[in-house]
Amino acid sequence: DPTVPGAPPGTRRWSGTIAMTEVEWWRLKAHDLNELARKNAVVILPIGSTEQHGPHLPTQVDALLAGEVARRAAVRAAKHVPVVVAPTVWSGLAEHHMSLGGTLSLDLNTFHALLRCLVRSILRAGFRRIFLLNGHGGNIAALTAIVSDFAIEFDAPVATGSYWLLASDAFKEILERQTTVRHACEAETSMLLALAPQLVDMASTTSIVGPTEREIKDVTGTDATIRYRSFKSRTTHGVIGDPRLATAAKGELL
Repeated sequence: DPTVPGAPPGTRRWSGTIAMTEVEWWRLKAHDLNELARKNAVVILPIGSTEQHGPHLPTQVDALLAGEVARRAAVRAAKHVPVVVAPTVWSGLAEHHMSLGGTLSLDLNTFHALLRCLVRSILRAGFRRIFLLNGHGGNIAALTAIVSDFAIEFDAPVATGSYWLLASDAFKEILERQTTVRHACEAETSMLLALAPQLVDMASTTSIVGPTEREIKDVTGTDATIRYRSFKSRTTHGVIGDPRLATAAKGELL
């Protein structure tokens, strides 16, 4: 609120006092964003996917989690550095999930073009530092190449990272039967129980376990060779991991 001396743009008031700093792009006014650009704020652009997540989770998991991780991180970071979270890109590269239904996917050229337009718009708005926060495993390879293209084309620091890799050491300590995020698993189910429990059908998890950590290489292969495989060829029910161990308390920690 500009009327509060020293308050960052978008600071909310409650009963005449500063309550919190707004960090979401589409909740801010244009003049707030212009001021954040002048302060060289970091822009976090969450990127997810809309795809099947087994019979117990909604299709919005990856987009929801990428956006919420970005928002929570930005609220903390805003105490130390100007930061704003752009609206989440809700579709990514999910062709491998199409065989199980409920999936919306982009092709590689469209994904590249969409992100190029968004990054260019953010730069034209006066920002210079952009972080593409990924929430979907199928986006990783493309984003690694894309940020190199953008950094050269726009002569700006553009970076990317997947939230579960950034938090890998902490995640290992929280999860019981896996070391990182898999798919519709202990981790993702826990986070959904923390964020939107009304969308989770835990009753259906008793018969959808696996593959779990020990069998994971049998269904995902290794890094030595890469070939396309549909998700249905890896798991008939769309789950990799053990969602039975999920709790809302774990979700909050994650």
